[in-house]
Amino acid sequence: MNIQVSIQEDAFSLADGYEQTLAQRTDIGALVCFTGLVRDFNETPDVTGLTLEHYPGMTERTLEDIGEQAWQRWSLQAIYIVHRVGYLAPGDPIVRVLVASAHRREAFEACDFIMDFLKTKAPFWKKEHSAQGEYWVKERATDLDDAARWA
Repeated sequence: MNIQVSIQEDAFSLADGYEQTLAQRTDIGALVCFTGLVRDFNETPDVTGLTLEHYPGMTERTLEDIGEQAWQRWSLQAIYIVHRVGYLAPGDPIVRVLVASAHRREAFEACDFIMDFLKTKAPFWKKEHSAQGEYWVKERATDLDDAARWA
């Protein structure tokens, strides 16, 4: 299995993961990438930033487990997951998932699967900052519905 997981405070480039995943590989026919960005709206219309906390060790293991589940469901060549923690401003990249496979459908589905389970299973806590103050973001029913469709 070729699954790479990183939790970091440092920013990542929008090119991160491509070269590592494709390095000297000729069996990859599709590389699907999802990059999540911090929005300036969510529960309030004026989000000024957010702080992400995580459970060190457990978070990495959870992301590895999610990657392993995707690896078992689809025929994949590589998975690359990076997630930031700490303070982030609107427009900052927060998460990146790259999935490589021989065929596009498998790469798209596996990437979607990983994001659905990352949103519902990984131990991250998000506090949003706005003009009205700070608040912890609650779990969304839509995220749970998205993950349930893979059962």
